[in-house]
Amino acid sequence: MHQQYDKHHCKPALECISCRQLDLSNELRELWEQHGAWTRMTIMGIVFDLPDLPQTINRLLRNPWDFAEVFGRYYGQMVANRLGQLLTEHLTVAAELVQAAKAGDNQRVAELDRIWHRNAEEIAQLLDRINPCWSKQSWVTMLFEHLRLVAQEAVTMLQGNFQASIDTYDMIQTQSLDMADVMWLGIIKQFPDRF
Repeated sequence: MHQQYDKHHCKPALECISCRQLDLSNELRELWEQHGAWTRMTIMGIVFDLPDLPQTINRLLRNPWDFAEVFGRYYGQMVANRLGQLLTEHLTVAAELVQAAKAGDNQRVAELDRIWHRNAEEIAQLLDRINPCWSKQSWVTMLFEHLRLVAQEAVTMLQGNFQASIDTYDMIQTQSLDMADVMWLGIIKQFPDRF
């Protein structure tokens, strides 16, 4: 299998990929899709007081540790644990933010939004530190856009604008897959001998 790399951007110009590369791509794309889907189901559970909310949250909170399992194979357990903790905070703060918005507590919403964005910066900083193909600024940009879309998804749902919420979810899915691609391409560039 032949690849050419753009060494300035750490992005392989893939003519074809190996089975191992495809497996990693599929794994990270699936995790990002699950991240978006279970986040949406949690938002719905909070907004509509659905009876399966505790189970939905439990499933959502498995996602950070599924990411951690993948990252542990390349970066070790300490990095994996830190990523799992940061992604867990990302999701729990999001849930608290939706609950505060539903309750009309604007002061709490603003406080949680600051925490949420600080957490995104910490995730970006971790990713920047462990892989030379990833930059903190590019991850901050992507993660802040992710936060913006998730907030928009929740707000439109709270407003009863369900079509807008669905349309936003479609954007979340596309953007999440873009982040998955940045992840797997960066990993295969950093660890070519593993693929």
